[in-house]
Amino acid sequence: MAIVNSSTFGIYFPDLMQRLKKIGIVERITVDPKIPAKELAVKLKGFKFVIASVTPNFTSEFFQYNKDVKLIARHGIGYNNVDIKAATESGVMVTRVLGIHERDSVAELAVALILICLRQIIPANNAVKENKWQDRKNFVGDELSKLTVGIIGYGNIGSRVAEIVKEGFGSKVIAYDPYIADKVIEKTGVKPVSFEELLKTSDVISLNASLNEGNYHFINKKAFDLMKNEVVIVNTARGELINQNDFIEALESKKVSAAGLDVLEEEPINPNNPLLKYPNVYILPHIGGYGKYSLRKMDEKMVEDIEKLMKGEIPEQIVNPEIIEKIITQYGWGAGR
Repeated sequence: MAIVNSSTFGIYFPDLMQRLKKIGIVERITVDPKIPAKELAVKLKGFKFVIASVTPNFTSEFFQYNKDVKLIARHGIGYNNVDIKAATESGVMVTRVLGIHERDSVAELAVALILICLRQIIPANNAVKENKWQDRKNFVGDELSKLTVGIIGYGNIGSRVAEIVKEGFGSKVIAYDPYIADKVIEKTGVKPVSFEELLKTSDVISLNASLNEGNYHFINKKAFDLMKNEVVIVNTARGELINQNDFIEALESKKVSAAGLDVLEEEPINPNNPLLKYPNVYILPHIGGYGKYSLRKMDEKMVEDIEKLMKGEIPEQIVNPEIIEKIITQYGWGAGR
């Protein structure tokens, strides 16, 4: 079994690592996030089960050169780094974490980022530590309770962000999600709106949408032009939702007053990334799911997936369920690596 690029699995909850070791050999492997597919395939020769972080990418070329891996268990909700079609064709099962396990952790971080942006919490803290208490006059901010918050993506996490800011702070909340019926959103006391209306009327925009072909870079110049001046943007979903060049233009023009980002299109961030120079852009190293409860549930899910397969049982949250019959008839799940 290989744990690939996960800096947390089994670290905080060693009992779960011990459960894996009862099944077989476990190795922790760290590779360049952009490792070539063929090199990754060679690196994972002999491993049947892979617990994978958000990187590296398991492309069709990877599956072409590696015939040993039978399970890729994503240590997270998203699975954009796995070519599902190629995995299925190669007889590889792909599983992921139940969204509910990360719900509170990611949503709470999104709200924290909103508050950091609105109230200038970090620069105010830095001023005190630099013996500049008198600079407090520079840290006047906006009350979240008086603002309109627009939620893009009203699923598992987006709906929780809405609940927190609406019930906890009294904010007006609007939402856009083309995959969820308006009546479902309305039942939560939130107004469903079009994408354009949300951009035009929100003081704060929280990105909580899953990445798909239809929304890649959909927060672009056209979208920024529709937004209010001095809007706040928070992204805890996927970095690819935002066109970074257009985002930088919006920062320069003051269209965006502040932003909180837990995700980037390129992770880890390049030290030369121009976003690093903006003091009003708060960047975190993709820690949305790193609440202790959330993290334990994530780790448990990975272990349970492997344990179930070893018993001949079917795991939950299979991304490519059409693989089940093929695996049952074609592969054995004997003990070992």
